[in-house]
Amino acid sequence: MKKTWWKESVVYQIYPRSYADSNGDGIGDINGITSKLDYLKLLGIDVIWLSPVYKSPNDDNGYDISDYEAIMDEFGTMEDFDRMLSEAHARGIKIVMDLVVNHTSDEHEWFLESRSSKDNPKRDYYFWREGRDGKEPNNWGSWFSGSAWKYDETTDMYYLHLFSPKQPDLNWDNPAVRKEVFDMMTRWCEKGIDGFRMDVISLISKPAGLPDAPLMNELYGDCGCTANGPHVHEYLQEMNEKVLSKFDIMTVGETACVTLEEAKKYANSEGTELNMVFQFEHVGLDGDAEFKWSTRKMPLVPLKENLTKWQKGLDEVAWNSIFFCNHDQPRVVNRLGDPSDEYREVSAKCIATCLHMMQGTPYVYQGEELGMTNYPFQSVKDFNDLESINAYYELTEKMGWKPSEIFPKIANKSRDNARTPMQWDDSPNAGFTTGKPWLAVNPNYKKVNAAEQVARADSVFNYYKKLIELRHKYEIIVYGHYDLQLAEDPELYVYTRELDGKKLLVVCNFSDNEREFMPDEEFRNGEVLIQNYEGSDVFDGILSPYEAYVIYTE
Repeated sequence: MKKTWWKESVVYQIYPRSYADSNGDGIGDINGITSKLDYLKLLGIDVIWLSPVYKSPNDDNGYDISDYEAIMDEFGTMEDFDRMLSEAHARGIKIVMDLVVNHTSDEHEWFLESRSSKDNPKRDYYFWREGRDGKEPNNWGSWFSGSAWKYDETTDMYYLHLFSPKQPDLNWDNPAVRKEVFDMMTRWCEKGIDGFRMDVISLISKPAGLPDAPLMNELYGDCGCTANGPHVHEYLQEMNEKVLSKFDIMTVGETACVTLEEAKKYANSEGTELNMVFQFEHVGLDGDAEFKWSTRKMPLVPLKENLTKWQKGLDEVAWNSIFFCNHDQPRVVNRLGDPSDEYREVSAKCIATCLHMMQGTPYVYQGEELGMTNYPFQSVKDFNDLESINAYYELTEKMGWKPSEIFPKIANKSRDNARTPMQWDDSPNAGFTTGKPWLAVNPNYKKVNAAEQVARADSVFNYYKKLIELRHKYEIIVYGHYDLQLAEDPELYVYTRELDGKKLLVVCNFSDNEREFMPDEEFRNGEVLIQNYEGSDVFDGILSPYEAYVIYTE
């Protein structure tokens, strides 16, 4: 297996709006990130993935970009960005930018020109269609609820938006669009950034003719039909040839609806497209049958089956991104662990052990290293997230759900759970801002915060620090082959890793029950690399609630 720096790295995702506010306006910013680089250096991460910081009207928190080569006013200036990049590099930390090129903002100059007239040179930069029988051109629904088409009276036509109406989709079938995107990417690489995380990149090639899709609910066709389209690999190979291959960078694609076979193409070991992809099958396992909104816990047996499929399926032929948390996912302690005071920390460590011992590049989302939890939402008025708000009103007003039934489900899975401000210390607003925070701070910040955890040896933070140190030290953690044990056990996740005669045993009890488990004979004289019950005897055959440990043997 070819060895590279991005396989051996640990990535830390920053959602800038919620990370650190340097000027007291209640919104996180670039100078705030720069001020926390020593904290990240202490944690030991190698790469920062920066959610969008480009100029944007912020309809979807920066994922609606009006200028790819300017910085959002609220976040600072390009000079601030250059300083952050320089300071990160001085600490040995790389910066990966979010690349959002399935769509732009409707305030981008390309779209302003495109909508101005039918014969504008940039008309074909986007998807414009005549209505059908006085209605939308096809039945596609938006990922954010409602139709994926918006009528524009300027030219009496509709434009396509798979997300918000303020996020019109770019027409990648137009070579001029691809050239604009590739030239822009090249300029960022020449500036010295270290790679791209590519937002919904599997959606850039739409099916020919934009046909109706199978219904995803009573109202709209499934816009997932646009994933892994007819030319997506061709376009990414062109991107690789013209931009990516010319720089020593890391690339990861967000690939909604990706299959294992498709992922082998996106992240192939020949390096013709991307380095790795995000797949989302495992984080959808706690959804309800008809949609993602639910109060269910993540079921362990299907989770093991899914992660094992990806661990085994990509071994030697592609590369995994491994994660539980990001800006679109609720906090994993609520989904897979126990957010109560009794088990929050030990379950957060158990979850981290399970993930960070797998093959692939691990991603830590801000606050995950502290065991941050979901926010206690009381009302739809507490939401900021467009997806959550739209879903609540569509499900109650159009589909007949009772508010008392649907609200707890949306509150549990809302993206806002990940977006509450970072909890730095126990001062007002968790030390995130001296002003009024743009989104409410989780009220548990006085007991869950970075200052307290950095100082305490047995904290979640210091456990993550040790996990990262181990990955940097032991090649087997990065490159070793994975095998699952006890596949049908509903509470224990046990697996081995093997490389060049060396072996790891990873044991995680995902329950608040004591369980019996005895390591096999070959591990009895092994070294315990890490354990979340410090000093407990891992060879006594008894696992405490949420106990996890890793044994290494040669």
